[in-house]
Amino acid sequence: MRRTTKWLGLFPIMLATLLALPQFSFAQGDRDDRDNDDPPSRAARLSYSGGPVSFQPAGTDDWVTIVANRPVTTGDKLWTDKGGRAELRFGASAVRIGSETGFSFLNLDDRTAQIRLTEGSINLRVKRLDEDETIEIDTPNLAFTVLRPGSYRVTVDESGETTLIKVRGGDGEVTGGGSAYSVHADQSATFSGIDQLSADIENYGRDDDFDNWCADRDHKWDHSNSARYVSDDVVGYEDLDEYGGWRPVPEYGTVWFPHTTVVGWAPYRYGHWAYVAPWGWTWVDDAPWGFAPFHYGRWVTVGGVWGWVPVAPRPAVYSVAYVRPVYAPALVAWVGGAHWGVGVAVGGPPAVGVAWFPLGPRDVYCPSYHVSQRYVERVNVSNTVIINRTQVTNVYNNVYVNKSVNVTNITYQNQRTNNAVTATSQTTFTSAQPVGRNMVRVDSREVNAAPVAPTGPSVVPQQRSVLGAGAASNIRPTGAETFRNRAVVARTAPPPAPVPFARQQQAIQANGGRPIGINEERQMQTQATRPNIRIAPPARQVTPQVQNGVQNRGNGPNTPPQNQANQANRPNNQPNQPTQGNPQVQPKQPVQPNQPPANPNRPTYTNDNIQNNPPNNGQNNGQNRGQNNGQNNGQNNGRGNGSNRNLNDRPPASRPNVNPQVEQQHQQQLDNLRQQQDRERQKVEQQQVQQQQKLQQKQADDRAQQQIQQKQQKQLEQLEQKHDRQQQQLEQKQQKDQQKPRGENKPPKQAKNEPKNNNDRPPH
Repeated sequence: MRRTTKWLGLFPIMLATLLALPQFSFAQGDRDDRDNDDPPSRAARLSYSGGPVSFQPAGTDDWVTIVANRPVTTGDKLWTDKGGRAELRFGASAVRIGSETGFSFLNLDDRTAQIRLTEGSINLRVKRLDEDETIEIDTPNLAFTVLRPGSYRVTVDESGETTLIKVRGGDGEVTGGGSAYSVHADQSATFSGIDQLSADIENYGRDDDFDNWCADRDHKWDHSNSARYVSDDVVGYEDLDEYGGWRPVPEYGTVWFPHTTVVGWAPYRYGHWAYVAPWGWTWVDDAPWGFAPFHYGRWVTVGGVWGWVPVAPRPAVYSVAYVRPVYAPALVAWVGGAHWGVGVAVGGPPAVGVAWFPLGPRDVYCPSYHVSQRYVERVNVSNTVIINRTQVTNVYNNVYVNKSVNVTNITYQNQRTNNAVTATSQTTFTSAQPVGRNMVRVDSREVNAAPVAPTGPSVVPQQRSVLGAGAASNIRPTGAETFRNRAVVARTAPPPAPVPFARQQQAIQANGGRPIGINEERQMQTQATRPNIRIAPPARQVTPQVQNGVQNRGNGPNTPPQNQANQANRPNNQPNQPTQGNPQVQPKQPVQPNQPPANPNRPTYTNDNIQNNPPNNGQNNGQNRGQNNGQNNGQNNGRGNGSNRNLNDRPPASRPNVNPQVEQQHQQQLDNLRQQQDRERQKVEQQQVQQQQKLQQKQADDRAQQQIQQKQQKQLEQLEQKHDRQQQQLEQKQQKDQQKPRGENKPPKQAKNEPKNNNDRPPH
């Protein structure tokens, strides 16, 4: 006991020394250098995987099974084997990856998403394209640049010599072999050849099962009820609908409460830690909804129940005051004590483990990685509406510039909240093991007395830290050397290849366990030309001749431009797509490599006016809908970490022969049912909190507390099973309505006891 007290007294000194490390100083150098050291403000999310899918993190040569909610960034690779599918979400876009496809990000930063597609098929849905944003898909024989929001299908044959591009809605430009081609909405274009492109451009044609699956995913995204309360720049908000409820809270606005089936659930507890460069230690949650609430916003307890305070919705009219939400690896503060702390790998006696708790709306998040003052302001102001810029500036000056912060006098909103702190061993932390199964019990009195560190632990990652929780995978690309070495054509020069993890690890060790900065990483990167990237040469615009709505073959840069006649007569199945009219071919300057295409007609902020509703080809859309969202690894990856429910692939509610009024009525019925279920859930939660408080007042022993917890958990599980049955019954009834002849598909009358439609305004 005397030794424990001694180390507890020494910990503030250790922590102050940790914060004063010179390599973590931002007071030196000019402002531009610090701004250039900022990491990207966005990362992609692995939002779905089904069938055999493997993952290779940047800087490694190991393939592992994919884990849901894993952040994916520059240099990461994915391979879907036969029967496999995956989905990535980033910004206002989604990439769906089909079977037997080689995918990787050549670059993913604030303005550029550059995809490398070596073989197979992807579907890219772009809901909004900002003025300075570039989305490029590079294949072995061409580079395709997205010019407008829309839906794009890109397929590369096994040999890599042919690329098929189908545009459901939007516009794009192909560059390769010294030629540039425009591909418009409702067109299908086949490009063959490597050194010189041969183009066949036709009408869009029919959709296949993969297209229909992508349309199902789009329908769920487009009809998310959570979009009324969360910024649509927040990745993963669409999964909140099915796993929780929105409730008005006077102090915080509309708050989302997860429907978990775990008594004593707390944020940042049921998942694992992984090391994802350049951010460092990153939380990967088990729950199917577990991305948005752990990388954006803040957490708070209301009536003893945890709720997520979201990022405010994007304003209808874009203004300078709006700041796009900035992705953060984990919005937590770190606890120090005799048995756990942030100084795991820095001087003194090593702590046994690491402890943390979620930040509240008034708390300032202090990144552990190299950042500028502007970044610290944006990552905080964009993720909570209560914090103010002055408070952020003061914290930045104290923590990063003056190093004079006294860690004993900072009070965090959730620091002394019951059941807020989670602690685990150092081994669990660094080896990506499930925290919920390996928690270290902490004493509340010691937690209240322990100092809190604004920045994260100085722990040097291991190889397993980077690979994450995925197991070693035998699912590898067909011809691994071909996948790694096959060259693709790039219009925009990508950054150098990622630094091997072994070299990163040495640099992190030299930094005292802190992540290396962007500038330091650039110095470590090889500047030699990447052998698997071929920069497209300057290109001349080519327009194949149009006859009867089908553009004939155009061969190379010597093909003379022809007028694009009959554009207005092309079939257009997009009711919301602006009419193309009869564009005339204008003289165009040669396309220069390394520069995004000029597009003077693209607005800075584009509303989503393209609905991806492909024609019904009579094909069965049910394939792969029952597959789980990612690999659960035995960690209860269902509803709130306690159920096997999977609703990510419901049958599409939208069909060309369905009355739109009926569809709207069905959506309203589902929303009303969920609101009713959430009220019932809230009542049960309040009763359980009261029972727990009575036990604490009586100072009940561990056995009595365990019995009541088991009883309450069974109650929650039965409640969720009941709600599942109710939703299934409603969906079955709605499917029968959809199968009726169109004349019988009239919107049903609203029942007397059915709540009125108030979806046009928040519940408060």
